[in-house]
Amino acid sequence: MFRIISGKWKAKKIAAPKNFEVRPTTDFAKEALFSILENKYDMQSISVLDLFAGIGSITFEFASRGCQDVTSVELNPKHTSFINSTASELDMSLQINVQRGDVFDWLKKFRNKKSFEIVFSDAPFEMEEKKYYELLSLVLNNKFVKPNGVFIVEHQSRMKLEHPNLIDTRKYGNVSFSFFEPNKDDHQEI
Repeated sequence: MFRIISGKWKAKKIAAPKNFEVRPTTDFAKEALFSILENKYDMQSISVLDLFAGIGSITFEFASRGCQDVTSVELNPKHTSFINSTASELDMSLQINVQRGDVFDWLKKFRNKKSFEIVFSDAPFEMEEKKYYELLSLVLNNKFVKPNGVFIVEHQSRMKLEHPNLIDTRKYGNVSFSFFEPNKDDHQEI
């Protein structure tokens, strides 16, 4: 069960089926994250890529706040079906584009196709550290993040991600959000 914190569906509780093995971002961490993002971005005019979308906790938060362009990538077919059916129930189907697939394969397939103001990743906490670095490389080196955008990686607080594009890490209990800026040279005109 998770709750949409703010926006059109503020306080709406969303219950996932009992057999889903998910770890939605806590309300405390989500509130803090969106406080940071809403100070920087107009939610109605941005596009968002939600990687490892799970059952859509972050996806629905963006959509509830008026974001019209949220792409959610999730491998588990039960989860993608849940996101689609919940989006339909909440009248968010036009805002949310659910893509079923392995995040790494999806990023390779769609590299350099579309850029987003916000790319968010909430990979499984048991994912190996080297896979986090592969993820950083795929997102940052393939123009997924617009020049004014940010790539946010949710991870266990005990893991410290070192990268030249790292601009901030915020810790909320055992969860941290690391913020990465896009590569500077990606978007310069020649």
